[in-house]
Amino acid sequence: MAPISLSIDSHFEGRSPVVRQIYAEILAVAGNFGPFEEDPKKTSIHLNRRSAFAGVATRKDCLILTVKAEEDIESPRVSKHEQASAHRWHLEIRLHTPGEVDSEVVGWLRNSYEMSE
Repeated sequence: MAPISLSIDSHFEGRSPVVRQIYAEILAVAGNFGPFEEDPKKTSIHLNRRSAFAGVATRKDCLILTVKAEEDIESPRVSKHEQASAHRWHLEIRLHTPGEVDSEVVGWLRNSYEMSE
């Protein structure tokens, strides 16, 4: 059996065009921080610096962005809080429009990028 070929595009099949637009906005923002690579996985796309600083899972009409943080963030925008270790949290933010990639989300993404040195 041949290995499954993973691609960025495969994550957007059957999704609303807005999901791709949100992803493009995240890539544009992350590009301002410095170099990174897109790494498609089976159920998500990782954005990697030295390690993954963001996970992107596509849904029919939205995108779920997972970022790292040094502490929990109390915000109604964070839909899932998971403590990965003593000083590392994984936080999920559900995004429905490119406009939701605002200064707050950009700050969380930048912090996650910096943690992934």
